[in-house]
Amino acid sequence: MNDATPASRNGVYGLPPADIVDAPDNPIQFSPLIPGSSELEQQGDGSLAAMTMLAPPGTLERRYTLALALRTVAPSGAFTVLAPKDQGGTRLRKEMLAFGCAIQEEARRHHRIVKCARPAALTGIDETLADGAPRKIAGLDLWSQPGVFSWDRIDPGTTLLLQHLPPLAGRGADFGCGIGVLARAVLASPKVAQLTLIDVDRRAVQAAQRNIDDARVRFMWNDLRRPNLDLAELDFVVMNAPFHDAGAEDRALALKFVERAAESLRKGGTCWLVANRHLPYEAALTPLFKRVELKIETGGYKIYAAQK
Repeated sequence: MNDATPASRNGVYGLPPADIVDAPDNPIQFSPLIPGSSELEQQGDGSLAAMTMLAPPGTLERRYTLALALRTVAPSGAFTVLAPKDQGGTRLRKEMLAFGCAIQEEARRHHRIVKCARPAALTGIDETLADGAPRKIAGLDLWSQPGVFSWDRIDPGTTLLLQHLPPLAGRGADFGCGIGVLARAVLASPKVAQLTLIDVDRRAVQAAQRNIDDARVRFMWNDLRRPNLDLAELDFVVMNAPFHDAGAEDRALALKFVERAAESLRKGGTCWLVANRHLPYEAALTPLFKRVELKIETGGYKIYAAQK
């Protein structure tokens, strides 16, 4: 945060395409998917001059974020929100009207763009914030929040890996830890000396911190695609590697997780990986690991144990 008066600062959420909307000057970034960004939840009411927002695709997450963002903008301040038409863009008009905004809407490059001056009085904010807030999930006894990967259930890939993961030992990491489901299983082994949980989603890391109280754990809100993450000579890595980024399939993201695992493991260390069956992980694993073993292939998923 610089020394500028807060009311003179602009906010931005996500990375709105520069060829669709103009980027604000000197903005404060608020996306929970960009490590180091500020938290909308902690920003004062009416403290920003303007906000430009690339809305997230999930309904509860999007409406929650819209409500938070509108609340931070000063009355009469400029508010711009956009989204791809097939990722919530067609719903923006109705959602903004429900908050009491007088809007202008346009379509450009397969996006819907909604603009307004922030009204003095907002409607429906408290209910929307309650709907999208962190909560303990019934049946899981775990904290989570709409917008986090598989936020209200354990996804099938993780379930399969849990069924085949042996007791582990030494120092390890959970890449893309989510709310800590895999980590809790790993920590059941008393031979685990340290476990680093790392995720690009701040909300996931915060939920994992509430779900896991163990002195052997350290948490990292960071992007595994970044270098120099202080992960080296590990005995094991576990991961349910993501293959979507911003809602689109991104095989390079999943392969980067594999590369980072190979870089982080000691010689003889093992990566336990659950993968979607249609992705070509074998081609990525074989050059980086001494031994790659397919443990099981079922239900659209594959479990690999890859030893460095």
